[in-house]
Amino acid sequence: MSDTPMEATNPLTSSDFTQAGEPFRLFVQWLEDARRSEPNDPNAMALATVDETGLPDVRMVLLNGFDERGFVFFTNTGSAKGQELAGQPKAAVVFHWKSLRRQVRVRGPVEQVSVEEADAYFATRPRLSQIGAWASQQSRPLEGRFALETAVATTTARYAIGEVPRPPHWTGFRIVPSAMEFWHDRPFRLHDRVVFRREAPGAEWSKTRLYP
Repeated sequence: MSDTPMEATNPLTSSDFTQAGEPFRLFVQWLEDARRSEPNDPNAMALATVDETGLPDVRMVLLNGFDERGFVFFTNTGSAKGQELAGQPKAAVVFHWKSLRRQVRVRGPVEQVSVEEADAYFATRPRLSQIGAWASQQSRPLEGRFALETAVATTTARYAIGEVPRPPHWTGFRIVPSAMEFWHDRPFRLHDRVVFRREAPGAEWSKTRLYP
């Protein structure tokens, strides 16, 4: 989160979509606007996956990084989303910035980040978050809060000295976008909607304006 005070953001005009060029640059612009405007977690996104029956599942996660390759978040591979992505490596996310009346939808295949990327990001996490990654059996049944606190205490004692290594079951996933849609509220529900699509990573993006 940014520590800078909130600033007013001018409404996006139709021509801005053309000026922004390819969608990653436009996403950077919108995320920077959100960092100045949103009071909490401008990088929060709703992540949708599907289970083995095809039933959708959705939850809020944090975007931990992105570049021209895609959008990265980290999790326990044994969690519900980790297991669902192992079975169906596809996902969709939506960013909703209420203060700006904007949202961005992204969907595409998912790949695991490299060991080096996972290690580097884990090293930046607060020590208590690193401990929690070892102590929490994410998404499994918990018999009581005391069991979690005991696991945290045990893990804290185990790594009382030195760095906390990354657990083998904790890594990152990258959504490689095949489609990105930018939505901006307009009066009388005549919203601006523009979607970028591509056939494969690295391919040229096509751009289509949609009816609201």
